[in-house]
Amino acid sequence: MTVLMNQDGSKLTVSVEGRLDTSTSPKLEAELRSAVNGITELEFDLEKLDYISSAGLRVLLAAQKVMNRQGVMKVRNVSPDIMEIFGITGFDDILNIEM
Repeated sequence: MTVLMNQDGSKLTVSVEGRLDTSTSPKLEAELRSAVNGITELEFDLEKLDYISSAGLRVLLAAQKVMNRQGVMKVRNVSPDIMEIFGITGFDDILNIEM
């Protein structure tokens, strides 16, 4: 998994590439924990995300909970396969997904 973070003022864009699973989600979680201080807009770009497991979903949910307190979170460029996982798990109702 590759994570690219781009901060522009109080907006943080996080691009995730590869697989977000049990072995890679702790890395993303740790990077987010230190990066979201002072952020009011968090955007996940999942264009190059190939797979997400329940551990990856947990990281997105934790980020959503933080951003509910301090701003907004958007998820964009979701592939049909990832969107299917969001639909099955109900995350399509929890996350603000922009197609």
